[in-house]
Amino acid sequence: MKLNALIVEDEYLAREELTYLIEKHSTINIVAAFDDGLDAFKFLQSNKVDIVFLDINIPSIDGMLLARNIAQFLHKPQIVFTTAYKEYAVDAFELEAVDYLLKPLNEQRVMGLLTKLHTRAQDKEPQQPPTNIRSQTINLMHNNRIHVTAISDICCAIAHEKVTHVYTSEGCFIAPVTISELMLRLPASDFFRCHRSYCININDVKEIIPWVNSTYMIKLADVEQHIPVSRSNLKAFRVLMQL
Repeated sequence: MKLNALIVEDEYLAREELTYLIEKHSTINIVAAFDDGLDAFKFLQSNKVDIVFLDINIPSIDGMLLARNIAQFLHKPQIVFTTAYKEYAVDAFELEAVDYLLKPLNEQRVMGLLTKLHTRAQDKEPQQPPTNIRSQTINLMHNNRIHVTAISDICCAIAHEKVTHVYTSEGCFIAPVTISELMLRLPASDFFRCHRSYCININDVKEIIPWVNSTYMIKLADVEQHIPVSRSNLKAFRVLMQL
């Protein structure tokens, strides 16, 4: 997420130093800089920004008054106060400022602030619901490449330590998750956990072979290996397959 910022600072060297540190340690875009509070207020009335780096002792409108006006905006940018005076800190945080930088600026302190600004922005960014296309595919690994695979192409999955071997008609791939985590991505209408270490696509079942202890072995259309049904999953399997 690209963040836009405004700097309001009447000291030229301080303004230049802050600009340099922001550009050096972040991707924040500085859209404008003012040395006068009234000019900054006029700019903000017609331009939206995400962050305002605001000195407190500035001409026309001091930083505290400007911040109180900004707090009335429908789109409220985050405020970072910059000042040489500690005594304004309480007032600054009562205005819900993100931070309070003391001058002369400390580079490590500024770096920490910039990281916090990006983190806050990401937390506030609305999460987009998955599209139909994305919910119908899954990323699988093979030969250090990522294969975007249709979920309907999966024949079965077999647990293998902390990863899962996933079989399709194209061969064996790796899902870098446990089989339990993988099952959360697969539609319950099509996939069945027939054993602690195995799940199958019920649409690919070709044969159901009676096995020892009244259980079954499953033969899938595109997989040579027979898949076992555990005793604990036997009843659910019989209901599912109408046995």
